[in-house]
Order: sequence, then C-alpha cells, then structure tokens
Amino acid sequence: MVSFEMNDRKKIGLGLTGFGVFFSFLGIIFFFDKGLLAMGNILFFSGVTLTIGLKSTMQFFMKRQNFKGTISFGVGFFLVVIGWPILGMILEAYGFIVLFSGFWPTLAVFLQKIPVLGWFIQQPYVRSFFDRYRGRRVPV
Repeated sequence: MVSFEMNDRKKIGLGLTGFGVFFSFLGIIFFFDKGLLAMGNILFFSGVTLTIGLKSTMQFFMKRQNFKGTISFGVGFFLVVIGWPILGMILEAYGFIVLFSGFWPTLAVFLQKIPVLGWFIQQPYVRSFFDRYRGRRVPV
C-alpha cells in the first residue's frame, strides 16, 4: 500500500531528487563533468528511495519488465563513476526512458494544467504528440 501523505522523509526525498536532476544538468552543461554527474546520480537515486521507500524502490527496479532499464541505468551509473561519462549518460538516458515510460501519460496531464506551459501543450501539433502516449498503458 502506497501512502500519499507528504511527511518530512518524502519532502527530503523530493529535494534530493531535484538536486540530483540539477547536478546532472550541470554535469552535462560542463561538458560531461564526471564528478557532477556522479553526484547527481547518487542524489537522484537516494531521493527516489526516500520518496517512495526502500521496499517500493526495490520492487520497482526489480520488476521483470524493468530489467532492461535497470541494467542499462546501473551500467551507465557505473561507467560515469569510473570515468566514462558520455557513454554512461547515454546508457543512463536509455534506462531512464525505459524505466519511467509508464509515467509519461501522467506527466502529460500534469503539464497541461500549468498555466503558460499548458496553453503551449494544448496546441494541435504538440497535443497530437501527447495524445499518442496517453492511451498506451504499461502492464503492472
């Protein structure tokens, strides 16, 4: 059972996840700086773990349909840490897309409710892109 109440642990987890995304973005901006990328990866993973809990994190990453994403994300993380940031980030990006592809429809609905961004997304050429993925469901 997943609890949707926002306690301090989940707030810290969301903050760590945000900082992880920020440090990863900085690492890419600074020409794939391996230190920033590794720190971003560690913060992102620890933030996700704190936000949804250790058991749910393990269940998510160990699902049979997520193995390909988990393995490529893990190998990419390892490559970033040992000093091959470009190849590591390519593998991590692929793993991230595979792992979190089930969340794209929810993200699309959320983005459409943001005032200025929502207007842009409501345009016919952009909306057709989001509508294509809204109907697709990933089995749980």
